[in-house]
Amino acid sequence: MRLPALTAAFLLGLSACAGTPTGLVEAGERYQPANDGVEQYRLAAGDKVKLNIFNEPTLSGEFAVSTDGNLSLPLIGEIPANGKTVTEVAAMVQNALGSGYLRDPKVSLEVSAYRPFFVLGEVKMPGQFPYANSMTALNAIALAQGFSPRAQRSTVYIRRAGSEKEEAYRLTPDLRVMPGDTIRIGERYF
Repeated sequence: MRLPALTAAFLLGLSACAGTPTGLVEAGERYQPANDGVEQYRLAAGDKVKLNIFNEPTLSGEFAVSTDGNLSLPLIGEIPANGKTVTEVAAMVQNALGSGYLRDPKVSLEVSAYRPFFVLGEVKMPGQFPYANSMTALNAIALAQGFSPRAQRSTVYIRRAGSEKEEAYRLTPDLRVMPGDTIRIGERYF
């Protein structure tokens, strides 16, 4: 009578190892399709932007968001960019330039290079990769040369940039990656 209880406990433990992790996220913002390719991307450290000021080539150029979240620009100095959209930062630059430096400045700003994301774990080539707009987890895995033979292919673990917590997500074609994410592919046990 003791043997069936041990067998049941073993099978229960075995199914827990092979099953899906608790707290698996299967819905939310990461599963939403991009809005026709136009996303409200928020700038952060590591992003590079291209600033164009009409008829002012000496003030135009490519600038990086520093680790403290600012853009250091000629004439106007530091502009806070962390957590702001490109449109918001362009308006701030235009207002700063129009306050005593230029008469009616025309400013355009675009992201020239997104901050990278990282892929770890059971992929053939883990590492740092450049982000592209509307990237999915499957795209990220493909950049890392695909799954290793021991990869768990149904679940990925994603840690958002600046977060201490990693969350488990069901791997679907719609699962989106954000710039700065760390994606970990777990190992399957059987």
